[in-house]
Amino acid sequence: MDRRDFLTLAPSRKKTAKKVNTSRTFSGLNPYTGEWGRAQVVHLLKRCMFGAAPADVKHFEAMTLDQAVDALLQPNANTPAPPVNNYGADTTGVAAGAPWVLAPEGDEDLNDDRRASYKAWWTGVMLNQERTMHEKLVLFWHNHFATETQTIGDARFMYKHNVMLRNNALGNFKTLAKEVTIDPGMLVYLNGYLNEKTAADENYARELLELFTCGKGPDSLYQEEDVRAAAHVLTGYKVDKVAITSYFDATKHDITNKQFSSWFSNKVITGKTGEMGTTELDDMLGIIFQQHEVAKFICRKFYQFFIYYEIDQNAEENVITPLADIFRTGNYEIKPLLAALLKSEHFYDPLNMSCLIKSPVDFTVGLCREFGVQFAPAANYAQAYPQWRALQNAAATQQQNIGDPPGVSGWDAYYLAPQFHELWINTDTLPKRTSMADRLITTGFSSGGATLQIDPLIFTEQLADPSDPVALINDALSILYRMGISDAMKTYLKTNILLKNQNQDYYWTQAWNAYKAAPGDAMARGLVVSMLKDLYHAIMNMSEYHLA
Repeated sequence: MDRRDFLTLAPSRKKTAKKVNTSRTFSGLNPYTGEWGRAQVVHLLKRCMFGAAPADVKHFEAMTLDQAVDALLQPNANTPAPPVNNYGADTTGVAAGAPWVLAPEGDEDLNDDRRASYKAWWTGVMLNQERTMHEKLVLFWHNHFATETQTIGDARFMYKHNVMLRNNALGNFKTLAKEVTIDPGMLVYLNGYLNEKTAADENYARELLELFTCGKGPDSLYQEEDVRAAAHVLTGYKVDKVAITSYFDATKHDITNKQFSSWFSNKVITGKTGEMGTTELDDMLGIIFQQHEVAKFICRKFYQFFIYYEIDQNAEENVITPLADIFRTGNYEIKPLLAALLKSEHFYDPLNMSCLIKSPVDFTVGLCREFGVQFAPAANYAQAYPQWRALQNAAATQQQNIGDPPGVSGWDAYYLAPQFHELWINTDTLPKRTSMADRLITTGFSSGGATLQIDPLIFTEQLADPSDPVALINDALSILYRMGISDAMKTYLKTNILLKNQNQDYYWTQAWNAYKAAPGDAMARGLVVSMLKDLYHAIMNMSEYHLA
């Protein structure tokens, strides 16, 4: 497979002969026993975190594979502080720099300000992530249980929804499904708060089955009667804008029995009165999670997000099916599923490395983390929030606006066949990606009273031997790229870009050593910065930089 085809050929020109065997690779869930080196570590980090910063690579290189995966599967040690008022006047009395998440709702304009604050805050949390995959999973679950801030309206509900996903990201999927169902943000988003016994609203019930649990594959055989029954189970849930929570109104709940189809073994949920009506949700989730297709559907979602977007016959039989067994027999605990996947021979199969196109969030946040772009600390909210907002806007213009996916199915690139992740790259988004990288390595982004800019020395000084131009380029590419490039291209990068058409390696070595001997010498520093900027500019402008 030529990984660069996605940038050079239109989909209409990518026609191939009909395949006899549709499997890309025949590896499965057996534990990986091959080489554990830089390539495997960077692959693991780029899939599980946002980018692979040199310090993180060094940290995990000192571990075994099992230790590295186990560390990534730990929840964050610290809970991110909530977003604050960075927008100025607040009609509910929230002072500048104070959290707004427990304040009164305010009017539409104030919620717009808070929504921007929330998105900037979330971007800052991703930028400052700990050495775990917790943040990547929050984004994964946001795409799976997709909501849109513009529909929810109440920014406090948006933040609470994020916290709910964060608290359950590495926990139990059954618990998460229940928490999502009664989450006030989701109740508003999919009309759950309007669902009453006199006028059952099927919106959330349909998505619970179709998008959140059972899926809509050929083996998912729920019926319209199941959607109707589920909707009646879920009658009576409301939102309280004062308490910023949801509650159950038993007077609005349908207390009749709910009949499910033969696919659910004709199970009946007995209608209950009073507060016992809330237990019908537990009964229904119990019925849903007895279906084997639930585990398979969720495992496919993890596969497409962390491995590859196409699931062929081998992947279904040798990865999805046994992975779903692990998930199901483990009572839908998320960690064992991910541990098996991330420690498998399939995950480190060469054909599953460098085969995903970076999402806009991966591209923007990962770029800044890898190059060590300096942002204001969170305590300096007047500078930090505009800077985080600038990065969030950059990802949004590339068609991934966190908080506002295009619909309840999430972003098209994670599910829409046949292009899937190739949708991230088009004539609109590619120039925007390139422009962002160009600005960061040249003039920078002016935001929050400061300039966001790549200082190439931050990245370079973390490499093993920056004075050797050959080692410098090899080390840089081993972190920034997920696939090898030819020796001829490396020579071009060294001679034509870094050395500025000089043929002798000592031209760079002398410049670097002169800078290290006198780092305060503006001329010596300026020369190596100029040379490094040209090098990293060229690296980021190549197709390989868009692969994860």
